[in-house]
Amino acid sequence: MIPLHDDNPTEITPIVTVSLIAACVAVFLYQASLPAGPGEAFIYAYGAIPAVVFGHASLPQEVTAVPPSLSLLTSMFLHGGWMHLIGNMLYLWIFGNNVEDVMGHVRFAIFYVTCGVLAAVSHALIDPSSTIPMVGASGAISGVLGAYLLLFPRAQVLVLIPLGLFSRMMYVPAGFVLGFWFVLQALSGWLSLGRQGGGVAFFAHIGGFLAGMALIGIFKRRNVRLFAPRRHRSWRYEDW
Repeated sequence: MIPLHDDNPTEITPIVTVSLIAACVAVFLYQASLPAGPGEAFIYAYGAIPAVVFGHASLPQEVTAVPPSLSLLTSMFLHGGWMHLIGNMLYLWIFGNNVEDVMGHVRFAIFYVTCGVLAAVSHALIDPSSTIPMVGASGAISGVLGAYLLLFPRAQVLVLIPLGLFSRMMYVPAGFVLGFWFVLQALSGWLSLGRQGGGVAFFAHIGGFLAGMALIGIFKRRNVRLFAPRRHRSWRYEDW
């Protein structure tokens, strides 16, 4: 299932969500403009490398750009390709605006970064000796998905279901879409255990999602309740 849109309106302009999308796109365009060698060095300089983060290895001086701990943040703005970028930004746009709406701009920014860092650490803990850079916003976005699941499980999400030569679009409850997504990540993560080499950081997705679920109670406004039905434009926070 590929989500395309939700029917959950917002009350505020999602400034942080739009800014994060713009920043990721800008960084990727710069990244894509680099020749192969400097492009690879850029990934190693700003990606989160588990062995470097935990002090088991170090980067050459000419590649080192930020402290290892800061790479947990910078890695969120790098992507491995156009499809990686587009998929992440699609999920952030669909679900991020509603989560920002119930937190406010500043809290949402802190929540996003916190989930991203916890997601990166979750991935790194699985193989702390790995020297493969982790890049992408998917860990932080997974936190947004976890928060959305607890906030609006009954909101309707328009999804595209590819069926070979044909495809179908239909509305599905957000609880099903996000629950299915998490089960898929958990299963894929379990199957990936013991494999060597790069690939999808499934445990970053799992860690980010669980972090978002755990932190939503702290970051949401007090008068916003969990497990709400879809919102209507006439609703206000004081009505919740």
